[in-house]
Amino acid sequence: MKRIFFSFVIAMLFSTVSTAQMYFETVHNGEFGVTIGGAHYFGDLNNRAAFNRPRIAAGAFFRKQYGNYVSARVSAHFAQLGYSDIYSKSEFQRLRNLSFNTNIYEIALQGDFNFFKYQPENPALNFTPYVTIGIGAMNFDPYAYLDGQKYFLRQLGTEGQTSGYLGRKPYSTTTMVIPFGVGIKYNLTEKINISFEVAHRFTFTDYLDDVSKTYAGATSFQSGPLGSLSEAQRLQDRSLELTKDGSFFFKQSQQRGFSKQKDQYLIAEMGVSFNLTSYRCPPAN
Repeated sequence: MKRIFFSFVIAMLFSTVSTAQMYFETVHNGEFGVTIGGAHYFGDLNNRAAFNRPRIAAGAFFRKQYGNYVSARVSAHFAQLGYSDIYSKSEFQRLRNLSFNTNIYEIALQGDFNFFKYQPENPALNFTPYVTIGIGAMNFDPYAYLDGQKYFLRQLGTEGQTSGYLGRKPYSTTTMVIPFGVGIKYNLTEKINISFEVAHRFTFTDYLDDVSKTYAGATSFQSGPLGSLSEAQRLQDRSLELTKDGSFFFKQSQQRGFSKQKDQYLIAEMGVSFNLTSYRCPPAN
């Protein structure tokens, strides 16, 4: 009799646990993931928004979900940007002959807003487009090549910042950014999502490309040995490389860039993320 009673109790316990498990509800708490894609620069050297020189970009993120429509994301990105006047259709820009490259390091806090209810565990609700907007910080340090040698342009003060021309001072290599974009995401399996996102970055600097205001002129820089041209003199006005008589085409105070419009960049990326889930009992009806 005792054995029968004991077996009955065990069976009831397993039945209770099994029933409770059946009624547990999966909660989508968030995701963490990585991205890979391309980045493109827009600014004084690419002032017609040509999209013809993308560079590599990669990132990582953590997304915290708040309900089915809203989430907060912390993201970090590395990207390369660069451009040259030789790609321009403007004769002025081709003669200006400036170029730059830079690595950028970005961290941002973003809000994501889904168009559709998104529940990865539900096959009927496993896809949504979304919009994203946020604020962050980015570090950059533009450089260019001269005679095969790499030179960091900020250190040379190519618009007279190091010589104090017109009171100019060296610019900061850290700036705020505002990412704004759209994306789509799809739940591939119970644990894995894939996504595609295009987000434009508005910056608060006009020196991402080291070009902003007017020419300081060769006399604002120290000359090289025995009166030869220094690297700073040659990199502040590279028309010297194209003029037939070997002289600078542009003069002091002539326009070099357009300071009233800040530089920008865009990142388009594919992502893979992994769901963070928990379980809860459904609310009583």
